[in-house]
Amino acid sequence: MRLLRSTDMALRVLMRLAVAGKSTPTTREVAADMNVPYTHAAKVVAELQHRGLLETRRGRGGGLSLTEAGRDASVGAIVRDLEGEGDVADCEGTAPCPLNSDCRLRGALRRAQEAFYAALDPLTVADMVADPTGPLLLGLPSARRTS
Repeated sequence: MRLLRSTDMALRVLMRLAVAGKSTPTTREVAADMNVPYTHAAKVVAELQHRGLLETRRGRGGGLSLTEAGRDASVGAIVRDLEGEGDVADCEGTAPCPLNSDCRLRGALRRAQEAFYAALDPLTVADMVADPTGPLLLGLPSARRTS
C-alpha cells in the first residue's frame, strides 16, 4: 500500500507543528522545512484546518498551531480519513476484473489494508514526535528561528 502524497505531507505537517511549542510557523516555513511545494502545503493545511486538526491565524503574529484534537488524533484515523474508503486494488474500475465475483485476492488485500491501519490506530501525532524524531524536527531551519 502506498500513501497519497497529500496524506504523507499532512502527517509531516502535523508532526512539525507538534514540536512547535508556543511558536506559530507559517505555511511557507513548514513547506520549506518539509521540503514540499508551498502550493501543495497550503492545500494540505486548509484540509487539516477543515478537519479541526490545526488552527491558522492571519496577520502579524499569525501562523499555524496544532489543536488538542490534532495532537491526540490517531494516526490510523487520520490516514483512513485522508485516504478515503477505497480498496488497495481497483477490482471494479473502468475495466472490471473478470475474477471479481470469486476472487480470493480482493479479500486478502482488504485484510492487509485493515492490518496496516490497525498498526497505526494506537499511535497519536504526539507519539510520532518522541525521540529521536522530535529533536530532529526542532533542528529544522524555521524551527530554530521561531523557538
